[in-house]
Amino acid sequence: MKFSRQTTLRAHASVAGVGVHSGLPVTLTLGPAPIDAGFIFVRTGLDGCDREVQATADQVISTEFATVLGDAEGPLVSTAEHVLAALRGMGVDNATIEIDGPEVPIMDGSAAAFVAAIEQAGIVSQSAQRRFIQVLKPISVAIGDSFGEIRPNASGFRAEVEIDFANPVIGKQSYAFELSPERFRREVSRARTFGLMADVARLWGAGFALGASFENTAVFDDERLLNPEGLRFADECVRHKVLDAVGDLALAGLPLLGTYRSVRGGHKLNHAVLTALLADRTAWRVVEGEAVRRPARPVVEVGSGIVGGRIAAAYGPDVS
Repeated sequence: MKFSRQTTLRAHASVAGVGVHSGLPVTLTLGPAPIDAGFIFVRTGLDGCDREVQATADQVISTEFATVLGDAEGPLVSTAEHVLAALRGMGVDNATIEIDGPEVPIMDGSAAAFVAAIEQAGIVSQSAQRRFIQVLKPISVAIGDSFGEIRPNASGFRAEVEIDFANPVIGKQSYAFELSPERFRREVSRARTFGLMADVARLWGAGFALGASFENTAVFDDERLLNPEGLRFADECVRHKVLDAVGDLALAGLPLLGTYRSVRGGHKLNHAVLTALLADRTAWRVVEGEAVRRPARPVVEVGSGIVGGRIAAAYGPDVS
């Protein structure tokens, strides 16, 4: 983890595709944003009126199959996690994300297209020090047989993710990952979303996965992977869960200094752990890059409840 100045994009870069759940065509454009702006979605094409939504945990209105952001008037952007993972994973602090449809395009099912767009736009340093949310004590959440925990790690962000599927082809997988742009690009960004053939009819009936195909989803039956090109990694499924976790936890509003552990989790668990952390004002503090390098002279906002200029969520699930 580099404790440097804040960054943004040098220029604009666009990608176009379809939404994995809506099946609708959409164009997404990444662009620069000012210091301390964080990630801002700008939804265009709504009766001629653009609407903005800050990519923070308190703007999440649904985590069923994807992370959905919205406001008092309803949902604005669905499936936000892959582009947020690319921005956080590549070390971008401030960016606008303009989108002309209800869902971020799924592209090839991974974050690779967004990483390519970020590299096309270029990353530039800004004049202010990077700020972090430093985890001060462990926070854990259990939802059914899923378990999530975030604990202190002053040196950076680490993800420890474990999945355990009854499907024998996927089975049990685990992956530990120290976040850096190089490792994100190489180890995680190309891991695709995945699903089970047996679930397709149920998802279609519920109005989900209308844009899913072998071009953007790794699909399994009980005996094999159905995609003719095969897997990109032997453990691609758990790597994609790491990608999702990086994107969902980007909704903290600032980079996290902590270790996140997820067992049999997903978007719902990721969001629950993050909101539980932010709700406990003794569990975190905001530190600047210089303070991280020189802890003897910290610059902190202890338990202020303010994340990226917004009020942190004041609610959370039962925690242990």
